[in-house]
Amino acid sequence: MASVCNLLNRSLFSAITMGNSGIFASHLTFTASLLSLTFCSKNMGFSLKFRYCLVAVMVLLPALSYSQDYFVKSRATYYGSPDCLGTPSGACGYGEYGRTVNDANVAGAFRLYNNGTGCGAFYQVRCTNPEICTDNGVNIVVTDYGEGDHTDFILSPRAYARMAQSDSAAHLFSYGVVDVEYQRIPCQFGGKQLQLKVHESSRYPDYLAIIVLYHASKSEILSVEIWQKDTKEWTEMRRAYGAVFDIANLQGGPIYLRFQIRYSAGLRWVQAPNVIPTEWKAGVAYETDIQLY
Repeated sequence: MASVCNLLNRSLFSAITMGNSGIFASHLTFTASLLSLTFCSKNMGFSLKFRYCLVAVMVLLPALSYSQDYFVKSRATYYGSPDCLGTPSGACGYGEYGRTVNDANVAGAFRLYNNGTGCGAFYQVRCTNPEICTDNGVNIVVTDYGEGDHTDFILSPRAYARMAQSDSAAHLFSYGVVDVEYQRIPCQFGGKQLQLKVHESSRYPDYLAIIVLYHASKSEILSVEIWQKDTKEWTEMRRAYGAVFDIANLQGGPIYLRFQIRYSAGLRWVQAPNVIPTEWKAGVAYETDIQLY
């Protein structure tokens, strides 16, 4: 893997970066640091031609099936990385978690990103060339937004390589873009409980931004609400971008949150009472005793 990384980092792919949004970005429109990638390659070793342009992307696509239990045909490519891991600046807002989660088998998604509701979803992705690809492919988690040449996934180099048979990784990389098929699968975090991280951009005590980590199911978080003690009602938090939800002018006292979840049987609310302490700290992840199944 290290030799493949070294070769990639000497190629033009090292110039590619993935979606990167700030906490104040709209949840519909990302900044021009997102790259629209168009890969044009033939089976020519690592002599790959591509072009990229800076764009502002508005994603208004309908939700894709979260209960998908079948393989869908698509295409996938990969992005440059100095260590073959993910990027800590992905559009989902995961930071360092997004670089290393799932052993760095991560990806930027296009349609499946779905305005951020697709962040954290797991997919089994396998390339369809039986001469160089394995039957099982790789299980990846969506941590970023990425648009390529009719691709649904832009994989980390580590994830891309793991679709290949043991002696065929360099051959697979030479294609640049490959035909794949994918299906949604339950998340796999080795028994970890759901965590609520106070995003680094939060400012105690009146501005709170949170992000959900280790969401181990095929469900999707549609919205987050916080209990306001003065009005005695639930107030919807804003989806700032990706998987980051925030609220300004926060009132003091205990923090009670609830999540609207879409899963195979429909919609429901799951409450996480008093997980985040009254005197919370930016950058700290607080473990819950729940999972959003």
